Amino acid sequence: MLARLSRGPASVSELAKPLAMSLPAVLQHLQALEGSGLVRSEKKGRVRTVRLEPGVLSQAEQWLTDRRNEWEAHADRLEDYLETMRQEET
Repeated sequence: MLARLSRGPASVSELAKPLAMSLPAVLQHLQALEGSGLVRSEKKGRVRTVRLEPGVLSQAEQWLTDRRNEWEAHADRLEDYLETMRQEET
């Protein structure tokens, strides 16, 4: 759903069409996404249109980048330590 919404707003029925799940399951999923702030929906007449909230995705991307950098630094320190231990053994 998020991949589809990255191309622009879509109706709930458009989002549900390619998925192998019931419409109530799609609505439940969209409700969770909306609750997390990742998407926003609005209803005009009988059509509910859903769109991404790009600012929230940017924040999530930054958080992931920060965690990745932390773990890479941990791995680098471990590699340095193991190399030191190997050198001390020889």
